[in-house]
Amino acid sequence: MHFTRLDWIIIAASIVVSFLPALFFYKRAGSSTAEFFTSGRAAPWWLVGISMVATTFSTDTPNLVTNMVRQNGVADNWLWWAFLLTGMMTVFFFARMWRRSRVLTDLEFYELRYSGKAASFVRGFRAIYLGLFFNCVIMATVNLAAVKIASVVLGWPPWQTLSIAAVITIFFASVSGLWGVLVTDSIQFTITMTGTFAVAYFAVKQPQIGGLAGLIHKIDPKTLNLLPDFGNWPVALSVLIIPITIQWWSVWYPGAEPGGGSYIAQRMLASRTEKDALTGTLLFNVMHYALRPWPWIIVALASTIIYPDLASIQHTFPMLDPKLLGDDIAYPAMLRFLPAGFLGLMVAGMLAAYRSTIETHLNWGTSYLVHDFYRRFISRDRTERHYVFVGRVVTALLMICAALLTFELDTAKEAFDLILSIGAGTGLIYLLRWFWWRINAWSEVSAMVSSFLVAFGFFVAGKMGYPVAADLSLVITVAVTTVVWVAVTYATEPHDHATLLNFYKLVRPAGPGWKAIREEAGLGPSPDSLPQAMLGWMLGCLFVYAALFGTGSILYGRTPQAIMWIVAFVASGLGLMRLVPRLWSGAGSEAAEQG
Repeated sequence: MHFTRLDWIIIAASIVVSFLPALFFYKRAGSSTAEFFTSGRAAPWWLVGISMVATTFSTDTPNLVTNMVRQNGVADNWLWWAFLLTGMMTVFFFARMWRRSRVLTDLEFYELRYSGKAASFVRGFRAIYLGLFFNCVIMATVNLAAVKIASVVLGWPPWQTLSIAAVITIFFASVSGLWGVLVTDSIQFTITMTGTFAVAYFAVKQPQIGGLAGLIHKIDPKTLNLLPDFGNWPVALSVLIIPITIQWWSVWYPGAEPGGGSYIAQRMLASRTEKDALTGTLLFNVMHYALRPWPWIIVALASTIIYPDLASIQHTFPMLDPKLLGDDIAYPAMLRFLPAGFLGLMVAGMLAAYRSTIETHLNWGTSYLVHDFYRRFISRDRTERHYVFVGRVVTALLMICAALLTFELDTAKEAFDLILSIGAGTGLIYLLRWFWWRINAWSEVSAMVSSFLVAFGFFVAGKMGYPVAADLSLVITVAVTTVVWVAVTYATEPHDHATLLNFYKLVRPAGPGWKAIREEAGLGPSPDSLPQAMLGWMLGCLFVYAALFGTGSILYGRTPQAIMWIVAFVASGLGLMRLVPRLWSGAGSEAAEQG
């Protein structure tokens, strides 16, 4: 693609501006691990929410959506839209308890909630499993998208893209700490969203498209449908029914973990108060599911007309490496229609999206490896500056590992399915461990082991020529894992009474699951209300889905449906405006405010 001087000036300016927070927060980030990994627990709600949404908006996200739309239509997005149910549950059931726990990382939770060698084992194992292996898989998917975009837009080979990206991200993530990441995310998200809307605008302006009305007219109505074709039962089952009934609560997926976790928990723990944790996470879910999808979907639909098959993409970009060719590359291929200035803005936005995600994952993964493994099990009595230094070294090593793994992946959808299969079956235990005292560390160990073994068994079967459908393998994995961990829970002894008592005094979960412990502690009612949390969850889901589908109905020109969704949007929004302030009124409000 042809870049003008204006494009390069915009790209350079965005890089310079985004590096200023790193330099500003360098000294503060190096003062302690609390500053480096949780920004001193002083982040306001709006910065927390924007940072979350910037992190989940990466270079692979529009590619993934394009992949889905081109292969199975708009309805295929239910594979990730269903995770809104998890996100809203985190907002109203778990955000305040995470902030109340005051742990530095979500893995530190294990030795707060459990006791003995089993608790230490789970913490150490998950520090390596998530911080190193799982985290590198995620970063490799982001790198893969960056490689494909740079190959199409700049003509760079993979090694050149990864080398430049590694230098930039290692420097920033190792210098700035979480404060720098949070502030830079807010800048980068503005750039990224501006570029995203620009791509959609210029895509539909092409003569082959004929504007938005022309696009909707030329696309097969089945492709536009927001729900899958229930006449094709296997597709409906895998695209909607399984995700909306089983997947959302049973699968551990970064950014949509049941009960909250990973960098979402990190942001909640970095919040100033419980109120900031809840409202920041609510803002994230609204922007993540309601604001961002439609520009990507419009570009994906337009790409089906401009590039009806992969051969047409290869013809347009003859120098493209055939190994990188896939439906996900259609999104960067659409960038060629951007005029001077806007092309530079979009490339700057894609770089910003890439950096915000990678830098968060580097900081998050490093927090696990340094705080939850190195500091906990290897070197316990060193200075804060020593641990920050080790964190900076680990940051660089993580990026190198992720870059090497990138060469083993082919498409964004392949990576998405891989991550889902690895985390299948464990989600329910992450929800219930807050509300049922009987769950212990061995419950989690058995869930992780059984989930991995079943998923590995299906992987081997596929390699031997006996593949099992993804939806069927998910259901079987969830069923087996659930039976195993429930049986292990009842077969093993509960944790010592003192640990359970201290956990309840600190976190104060609501509901009947801690009734005996609550009575023994002699404390009043929990500051949380499960009925209010349930109402908030339902209103929040309706609010976001109404915004999402109402926007789609307006774009499609379907007025009756648009009016229906607008009414639902306004009604649920008013309900949330009345409910959220009540979460801090009455009993326990003072404790809730102080966090």
